[in-house]
Amino acid sequence: MTTAAPAVDDATLALFKTLATPTLANALDDVAFEGVLKGLTQVVPGTRAVGRAVTVRQIAGERGDFTSADFRVGAMIDAANPGDIIVIDTGGRAVSTFGGLATLAAKLKGVGGLVVDGGVRDKEEMLEHRFPVFTRHMTPLTGRTRLAITGINEPIACAGVRIRAGDIIVADGSGVVCVPAEDAARVAELALGYQKDDDAAAEELKKGLTFSQAMAKFRRI
Repeated sequence: MTTAAPAVDDATLALFKTLATPTLANALDDVAFEGVLKGLTQVVPGTRAVGRAVTVRQIAGERGDFTSADFRVGAMIDAANPGDIIVIDTGGRAVSTFGGLATLAAKLKGVGGLVVDGGVRDKEEMLEHRFPVFTRHMTPLTGRTRLAITGINEPIACAGVRIRAGDIIVADGSGVVCVPAEDAARVAELALGYQKDDDAAAEELKKGLTFSQAMAKFRRI
């Protein structure tokens, strides 16, 4: 079984830096991949994250079900290179897997952002550090003895989407998308075309084109 995605080169990754998630969602429809993560929201307004995924699988229990040693937040930060996005599947549980000190450590290392189908805490410190975080829950409840990491850089299902280490993650104020590595070049090409159409439609609207006319002229705005 393949556990990691094919490598995406830096030039292709750079194409995603200015592409919004709604534009990418349109392009993902064209390659028939359901890549929009459901129910995750931006913690720090105005931030975005673009990078290769470092995947983490966790299981959640009640207080005392696991040991402190099972709560290996340092291991997930260690696994990330500068620019990578840490993507954590906690099955949507409202237990924090990442707090203020972990945020600082990730920021200092150059990690590009954090996506969690679960919980995080210490919102004020995330805001202070301007670290891009996208999560299902904000909760003060610690993951220590409640969470255990069962895999790093193995395929996960996060917020309804299959994600492998090395797939491309883009997150902004509209949400989070995963672009399969093997489709990255094609999705970027399509999205850049849709972005060009959006820009052209905006200019024509300013000149008097009605929105109905714009929708007829530009098929994916």
